[in-house]
Amino acid sequence: MKRLGALTCVAATLFAALALTVPLAAQEPQYKADKVQHYTVQDLGTLGGTLSWAYGINNKGSVTGVAFLPGDTAIRAFLWRKGRMTDLGTLGGANSSPITNPNERDEVAGLAETSTPDPFHDYLCTGLFFGLDSGLACAAFLWRNGVITPLPTLDGPNSRANYVNNRGQVVGSAENSTPENCLFPFQMKPVVWAHGKIAELPTLSGDAQGFALGINDHGQAVGWSLTDCTVFHPVLWENGAVTDLVGLGGTADNPAFAINNRGQAIGWSYLSGDLTKHGFLWNKDVGMTDLGTLPGDFSSAAWSIDNKGRVVGTSCDASGNCRAFLWQHGVMTDLNSLIPVGSPWFLVEADGINSRGEIAGAAFNASTGELHAFLATPKECKFSSKCDALSETSTNMARPFVVLPENVRTLLQKRQGGRFGVGLTRPQ
Repeated sequence: MKRLGALTCVAATLFAALALTVPLAAQEPQYKADKVQHYTVQDLGTLGGTLSWAYGINNKGSVTGVAFLPGDTAIRAFLWRKGRMTDLGTLGGANSSPITNPNERDEVAGLAETSTPDPFHDYLCTGLFFGLDSGLACAAFLWRNGVITPLPTLDGPNSRANYVNNRGQVVGSAENSTPENCLFPFQMKPVVWAHGKIAELPTLSGDAQGFALGINDHGQAVGWSLTDCTVFHPVLWENGAVTDLVGLGGTADNPAFAINNRGQAIGWSYLSGDLTKHGFLWNKDVGMTDLGTLPGDFSSAAWSIDNKGRVVGTSCDASGNCRAFLWQHGVMTDLNSLIPVGSPWFLVEADGINSRGEIAGAAFNASTGELHAFLATPKECKFSSKCDALSETSTNMARPFVVLPENVRTLLQKRQGGRFGVGLTRPQ
């Protein structure tokens, strides 16, 4: 009872801190959306292995992601700054991963293997580690100024941090010690960390599990809440209360993944019948907007949104061949139509976008067969007429259809499932 009372006090304090910041959202400047740009593409390299993947980018151009070490037997979270990729380390095991972008102080949230065996093998980390599984428990971490630090837990074996905002508030999920015969051996609770303390966020009435996936600088957080181990609800936390955002008609994996400082949330939701999913954009005035897919594709997922309302993600055909997209002005554009025609890189997923329009994600090189983290930087238009011409023609540029190798499509499945801890999301 003492522990419960302490947690209740901590939760009340944290909710109060979140609530104080929410009214500031109305003071956010109204951004003017940019015209569709063309981009140059930079390969960010690896940590010595054959694969890297960028998960997010901040407004300074710092990029987070994962990369294999030499031999491809371990994968590490990295922070790329000014041309240098830094290994963020682990908490005693071999593997680590961030979930999204760094904040403006280059602080990174994520999860890392500890040195403690996990006898329950709940596979919280496996998807994020691209199938690598050492049987060790994973812990949420915050990396700051070269030091990786574990975050407090709820007494369960595993936890993960999903996002850190510019106020230093971190959201994520943590197992408690209550057995749950569902996705994981124990109840997985949405949590917020602030000032070194952890507190649970509420789930929808009757739900026992949930994930908090994103939080903006006003304390509004998003994620999902799980009903009867089968129905996933995208949710918003605001002023200490949880709201069902309602999906696009399906009941399968429906996470709200990120929220910008204007209160616009993105993620993906299954459509009615649960046969396919689409990326969505949600705001309080309009509700859910289905972003659709690129022409000929089967499914899509939205991974990041900036404060101008620009959305990036991935659109895939029924066989799992995916391509990165940029959504703005109500139009979804294949990013591969906006890069140099002779580029050796095919952009399969866009995971982060910043206020300058820089985009980070993963690209496939057909000549090497490797996936590498990329940074796409907008080309400058010196004359407005030239910019207008680019905007008008960009969406009409044809690009060769790329059939990805089976191993790459498999990695895409593992990566997408692991980012929010529910398992594979592609049609089988």
